[in-house]
Amino acid sequence: MASQSAGIQQLLQAEKRAAERVAEARKRKNKRLKQAKEEAQAEIEQYRLQRDKEFKAKEAAALGSHGSYSEEVEKETLAKMSIIQENYKANSDLVLEQLLSLVCDIKPEIHINYRING
Repeated sequence: MASQSAGIQQLLQAEKRAAERVAEARKRKNKRLKQAKEEAQAEIEQYRLQRDKEFKAKEAAALGSHGSYSEEVEKETLAKMSIIQENYKANSDLVLEQLLSLVCDIKPEIHINYRING
């Protein structure tokens, strides 16, 4: 019996060591997976930053040529607006006077199509 209980003790100890090794292996595996995931995230972030930088460079190059056009159009628009303002200031009194004379100075006339029966 003593040899049986010693054998059972050895089996229990071996099972315990095996369980510990499996637990350690799982911990190492989880640690490696976590590390691999972190490295992949860092690599993805680095790649994303690189692509963003390239995109911004291309965007700046494309907008740089259009930027001068927009400035040119803005200058032309401001010049035309100032001309329109000057014309308004110069002609507003004259136009108002003509409009009032047309509305207020009424000259009654008989229409050419009006016939007097008789």
